[in-house]
Amino acid sequence: MSATAQIKKIISIAAGSAGKLKSIWLPVRRVLTFSPADDTVAPRQTLSVSLEKGALQVVFGTRFLSRISIRGARSYAFEENRHPLPEEVASSLPLAVSELGAYGSDITLVIPKSWVIIKTAEFPSTVGETVADVISYEMDRLTPFTQDEALYDFRVLKDDGKRITLLLMAAKADVVRPYIKSLGEAGLAVSRVSVSLAGIGTLCLYIDRKGDALFLETDDRGFDGGLFEKGTVTQVFSGSFLSADEKERSETISAEIKDLIEASKTQGLVPELIAVLKGQSPGLRESLKLRLNMPVRVMGEKDIAGVQVSSSNISYAAVGCAIESLWPAAKDINLLTKGRREVTKIPVTLTVALLLAIGAALIFYFITPLKIEEKRLQEISSQLVPRKEEAKKVEALQKEVAGLEAEIGSINNFKGEKPLTLNLLKELTLILPKTAWLTRVRATDSTVDIEGYASTATELLPKLEASKYFRKVEFASPTFRDMKMNADRFTIKMEFEGVTRSEGEKQKNEKK
Repeated sequence: MSATAQIKKIISIAAGSAGKLKSIWLPVRRVLTFSPADDTVAPRQTLSVSLEKGALQVVFGTRFLSRISIRGARSYAFEENRHPLPEEVASSLPLAVSELGAYGSDITLVIPKSWVIIKTAEFPSTVGETVADVISYEMDRLTPFTQDEALYDFRVLKDDGKRITLLLMAAKADVVRPYIKSLGEAGLAVSRVSVSLAGIGTLCLYIDRKGDALFLETDDRGFDGGLFEKGTVTQVFSGSFLSADEKERSETISAEIKDLIEASKTQGLVPELIAVLKGQSPGLRESLKLRLNMPVRVMGEKDIAGVQVSSSNISYAAVGCAIESLWPAAKDINLLTKGRREVTKIPVTLTVALLLAIGAALIFYFITPLKIEEKRLQEISSQLVPRKEEAKKVEALQKEVAGLEAEIGSINNFKGEKPLTLNLLKELTLILPKTAWLTRVRATDSTVDIEGYASTATELLPKLEASKYFRKVEFASPTFRDMKMNADRFTIKMEFEGVTRSEGEKQKNEKK
């Protein structure tokens, strides 16, 4: 097996082991960081208040041990073709709280999509966690509002590592804040502001976890809806009915949404048509199924994916926003946050308690063997007491031996290395003529530099080159005649062959 194949095998084994460890660790981490206040089990209740034309729709939802239920709904009629005013909402909602028994519930204000600007925006992936700041800076470019004039939030649609695609929803603050203020004066604090389309998207995602759906809502006047991908709206549509004839209405709806269905199929999506057919005959559903050649789920015929509803005239946008508030997995929209989310801190109380319990168990597990080993150690120690004096003498002798060995080593090193240096100096003394003398000698491990005076400097080079100690002999700088000394001033550099320690000792023994 080649080295590359072995490396690949090791990487494959490591990756498999890492995957197994991760699958084991995640449940353990979930247990260790579990808190009674965890969103999956903590009881919670919410009121979803939807502003619709001619009516105020209120939906009361609860969650207990992860089960979400729609406990009730109320609808309050107002003047047709307009949304209820802030003071009308503030006077009606306390009545709904009383009738539904929803005291202390979180309140989500659901505003109509006509009040909201919905658009997609792209930014470089380098913006990272600062995307909320970037959107606030770019708000006046992306929308007609400045950052202070808008209430907004966003969802990340796609991040391919180079570009981040966002869905931005923004509403004018001056339109929404009067409702928040009026409800606050009535003692009802609004904790979230969502959009009807976001609620529909959450409802589609809750019904079918893929969240790919085509939502259609009709009444006597017309229809509207949107295409949702993974619970997020990507396209919207609307239209009016020109006739009361059921066949013509079916044709009008089909012509409007057929292109959307085909476009979604080219993108690999297989959306289900989820319809709310208010004021329509049952035959419209069958007509749509035949024309569109796709299944049609009519809301209100059954419960909403296990969520019981008690009113046939319920607002499904309000239901979706209630689920959005109660469901931890929902991709919620809250315009009050302006795109900023609080990071949920992992609870540590139970973790610390469990770690302490595990630590106590480990201590108990190890304490018995330790006690046994401690008793054995005491027995061994009692046997060693008589031999302590002998051991001390042995240690003293060992230290003395180590010191003598160190001294012998130093002497041997001196004897092996120093004679080489002395031999080199002796060689220079023998080679140089009596008319030459040195003023400086500098020797390193591999080179020797000499400076001095000679009657004739050039005659030194062949003498030095002929020595068995030196090679590559050359002048390090030009020579010049010193008139006062009547001699040539020279600087010579050379490399020496060097003599091994064994050769030096051999020469020394031969001389002896």
